Amino acid sequence: MDKFGEKLRTLRRQHGMTLKELATALELTAHSHISELETGKSKPTSDLVIKIARLFKVSTDQLLLDEVELK
Repeated sequence: MDKFGEKLRTLRRQHGMTLKELATALELTAHSHISELETGKSKPTSDLVIKIARLFKVSTDQLLLDEVELK
């Protein structure tokens, strides 16, 4: 799960989203939480991982497992 933040940043940028836009899409009140996730300062809850996976149409394995790459 060390690469979660890196994968999240990659997905966000591929979809042309700002931190604030992603936070809004995930129904988060603060975009700073997204920044903390991307930099590894914070770990996501299981509910948030599922929301992110659904939003970007990737599997939770792709997000959480370092050995599984994004497609």
